[in-house]
Amino acid sequence: IKELGGTVLRTEDITHSYPHCWRCKSPLIYYARDSWYIRMSQLRNQLASENQKVHWEPEHIRDGRFGEWLKEAKDWAVSRNRYWGTPLPIWRSASGKTLVVGSFAELKEKTKRSGNRYFTMRHGEAESNVQNIYSSEITAHNPLTTRGHEQVRASAEALKQTETIDLILTSPFERGRETAEIVRAVLGLSEELVITDERLGEVQYGEAHGVQRVGVEGSIHDAPVTLSKAPPHGETLMDVKRRMGAFLLELERTYGGKNILIVSHGGPLWMMRAAAGGIALDEASGARKDLYPGNAEVCEVSFTPLPVNQDFELDVHRPYIDTIPLEHDGEMYERVPEVMDVWFDSGAMPFAQDHYPFENKQWIDGTGYPADFISEAIDQTRGWFYTLLCVGVLMEKGTPYKNVICLGHLLDDKGKKMSKSQGNIIDPWDVLPKYGADALRYWMYTVNEPGTSKNFDERLVDEIVKKHIGRLLNVLSFYELFKDSAKHTVERGSEHALDRWIIARLDALILMATENLDAYRIDKAARPLADFIDDLSTWYLRRSRERIKGADAKDVQQALATLAFVLHEYAKVIAPFMPFVAEHVYRAVGGKKESVHLEDWPTAEVSQEGTEALLEAMQKARDVVSLGLELRANAKIKVRQPLQKAVIKEALGEEIATIVRDELNVKEIVADATQGELITLDMTLTGALKQEGETRELLRAVQELRKKKGLKPGEKAVLIVGTSVTGRTQVEESKPVLMKSAALSGIEYDSVSGDALTLEGFEVRMRLK
Repeated sequence: IKELGGTVLRTEDITHSYPHCWRCKSPLIYYARDSWYIRMSQLRNQLASENQKVHWEPEHIRDGRFGEWLKEAKDWAVSRNRYWGTPLPIWRSASGKTLVVGSFAELKEKTKRSGNRYFTMRHGEAESNVQNIYSSEITAHNPLTTRGHEQVRASAEALKQTETIDLILTSPFERGRETAEIVRAVLGLSEELVITDERLGEVQYGEAHGVQRVGVEGSIHDAPVTLSKAPPHGETLMDVKRRMGAFLLELERTYGGKNILIVSHGGPLWMMRAAAGGIALDEASGARKDLYPGNAEVCEVSFTPLPVNQDFELDVHRPYIDTIPLEHDGEMYERVPEVMDVWFDSGAMPFAQDHYPFENKQWIDGTGYPADFISEAIDQTRGWFYTLLCVGVLMEKGTPYKNVICLGHLLDDKGKKMSKSQGNIIDPWDVLPKYGADALRYWMYTVNEPGTSKNFDERLVDEIVKKHIGRLLNVLSFYELFKDSAKHTVERGSEHALDRWIIARLDALILMATENLDAYRIDKAARPLADFIDDLSTWYLRRSRERIKGADAKDVQQALATLAFVLHEYAKVIAPFMPFVAEHVYRAVGGKKESVHLEDWPTAEVSQEGTEALLEAMQKARDVVSLGLELRANAKIKVRQPLQKAVIKEALGEEIATIVRDELNVKEIVADATQGELITLDMTLTGALKQEGETRELLRAVQELRKKKGLKPGEKAVLIVGTSVTGRTQVEESKPVLMKSAALSGIEYDSVSGDALTLEGFEVRMRLK
């Protein structure tokens, strides 16, 4: 502005929007950068064609959100200017030529090498080997034995026959120098070609020097030196590996085209081989038998200065990969500085996880690709789903998945994105202990279809616990309470209409769940599970309670066998949806396998004659009962009060009619096709009906007392009744029913207090027999 001087017409500040980091809120400056691209725009048609082979759930995402994204597929900026990440495997020469490396073998082949060949020899047998002690002090007198001299000479003679050694580097220890001198003499080398290097010295055992060895020589399990632990004033095997690896690298940089013999000790040569191969210490320890040399043993060590980390383990990440120049056709190449987009790593997962094509090629080329299904959130239509498809097409393998279950996002109860800054985050570790993982899981399966966002409302999870899981566990508790009433097996086959109906319902549930799971419609497979619990609890068990408590041994046996079978098979059906509840139910009803999750998926018997008719008849019966109970409620007549007659529009058959009669508590069911209503009730209460109703009311109170006392089924108790003379007469008239139904050993009349129950005309309490 100063330089423009008087030519400036006006200066002002301008307020405008500015990009900020979404995480740390710092202002950002965007720069145009050169990047490496994959030309995905040329593959749009192939991407779209492969997408048509995929079954998406929800289906509309295939041609909608994902399909539209593929139509506009842009070239993929696959490089990033970052430090962390998978390095771009591209090298460039000074002349601008490009070299793409496709394997470790190719990297090793093209890495610039000195031309040196490295041979190692462990010293011959020394006195410390005979004495089996640790010897790591350089000043200690520990010469070769006569046998050691012979071992070294024999090895040197063999080496002379096959190789020309240009240089010998040796440990400064006496046994090492003696070995090197024998070899020098046999090979006819001058003394100046023998160089002592202290890095080739023995493992430093510190205070363990002179200590007797235990076990096999060189075993890291018995030695005082381990991978990460050293004796006082000693060194670890990692220390040894680092110095031997550094020594090799220095030789590679110092000499060229030389055959070099390295004379050292067992431990250091073991670690040198591990460092030369980029082998991790734990792997090297497992391969000790192959890597640890014997006395005077000669080995050639193959060494290429591949990228290794500070522990001399192969590591092709930055900065190690950037130190490796490549040589090809007489030119030197340096790696470009970029790393890969991490989403390329994600897209390469199906191949990378199996190290394809270097391993498992037959598997991937056969049945290992594509995957049967994948499940992730809807944002992955532009993320993982997309990059997987891109890499699959680039690899000429096509779609990487056959089915996609695409999930919506989890929002708060008002439909807003959960955010720490907004304070609407729901901590799952607060929800799980409160309601259990199964309730939360089942809510996520059933609240809506997979691709739709889910507004999390804790009350709905609580409702699942109370209405569904709680009811199922109540049914199980009832079974456990009465399971010893009659000897029974876990099986179908009962003749009773209720038993046949609940098994038919179970078969229908299995078929529905199987069909929807096979089609990857998880919500449609899960929702009917709750309806079945309702049928099992509020209809089947409600109508079977008195059967199970009854005196008909065959009926009790059939009811218990049916209930056990239904719970056993139902546990298998809910196992994918409520795995912990399923496990609990399965074990409680005597599941034979270690876990319900090791069971086969249940199968339905679809050929049962009359199944459809039975299901339809039972549904009509339930409709009749529902309307009948509504009529009772409108008339303010309790269900425990018997009525004389119910007239229904359509005949239900004797078995089903009996169930309706008992549920509505009427003496008689009459079918009349001419009446307009589905059901009508005779509300006239005779004296006998009233007395029976009062007896049932009294029986309910007695059963409540038994429950409060914690009495088990069949356990006897005495009922104490406080009432008037009229009430006593009524009790005496009802005595046979009360004694049998409430498992009483007697009825006494007295004033009552304390834990008594009060009802119209009576006060009752109970004591054990």
